[in-house]
Amino acid sequence: MSSSSEPHVVEDCRGVVQVLSDGTVRRSAGAPPFAVEIPEDECGVEWKDVAWTRDHGGLNARLYRPRHLGAANDARLPVLAYFHGGGFCFGSGRWPCFHAVCLRLAAELPALVASFDYRLAPEHRLPAAQDDGAAAVRWLLRLSPASDPWLADAADLSRFFVAGDSAGGNVAHHVAAGLGRGGGAVRGAVLLAPAMFGEARTRSERECPPDAFLTVETCERYMRLALPEEEGWTWDHPVINPAGPLAPALDAVAMAPVLVVAGGSDLLRDRNREYAPRMKEEWGKDVEYVEIAGAGHGFFQLDPWSEHADEVVRIVRRFVVDHMDSSE
Repeated sequence: MSSSSEPHVVEDCRGVVQVLSDGTVRRSAGAPPFAVEIPEDECGVEWKDVAWTRDHGGLNARLYRPRHLGAANDARLPVLAYFHGGGFCFGSGRWPCFHAVCLRLAAELPALVASFDYRLAPEHRLPAAQDDGAAAVRWLLRLSPASDPWLADAADLSRFFVAGDSAGGNVAHHVAAGLGRGGGAVRGAVLLAPAMFGEARTRSERECPPDAFLTVETCERYMRLALPEEEGWTWDHPVINPAGPLAPALDAVAMAPVLVVAGGSDLLRDRNREYAPRMKEEWGKDVEYVEIAGAGHGFFQLDPWSEHADEVVRIVRRFVVDHMDSSE
């Protein structure tokens, strides 16, 4: 066999996931590419890993709670279901960058945080990740003191939120919309630079520098691997453009309040800006949009101890406190 006919790499996602010309998918067994420092005391938070489902070979959830609940938390803690980023193609709640984010949220909201893994593309194309997000939330809401005292002793599932960053923010949107359709109870959704894309280029996409952490080229690579393989394929598919021209209207869906936090220097900024007013003005949803000046994509995960990350934690904490006892 000549070397030219041997399988070669046709898609490469940051060296973590590679697709070969024969369709083989290679995943790196090495350390994740986004290393961050974790404090020795882990922010005064304790955590454990559990399998939230045995399907698909098993998927992990990492559960977090403050070590010292204390008298101030006698009413028990709000619960935050969290979904990690990674372009739908890689990532895990066990990676240090996402672990650090959840440590901060658990300690500083404070809250019980459940960080969920989900199936990844290209082996499992969308809407697999969003379907797993919905299933993970159903699993969490079914937990009881008998099934998991460690969680149930600290958690107040009547104060339940969904959240995620980048691809996980997209998952959180779809989960929140699905809970609305199904009559489920959720107090709010927190979307941190949620992954959204579309056919027409936005200004923030056109002006994105080629050395940015997330570029149009990178987004297109993720989408080629993640979007459903179906007739009429388009970047405007509702799974990735939930407020775009092909998205089903949500005006009849009773959704909880939504917080969108975008980076002012993020490629996704304009997509996030467009999502918020359509949700609010056309579909009547309670949506708050906040922009972090000068922040690029992934800033919270890549530097979870930065001033920008401090600002995000303050914004999310205020949102959770404002809505955790809402009767709406």
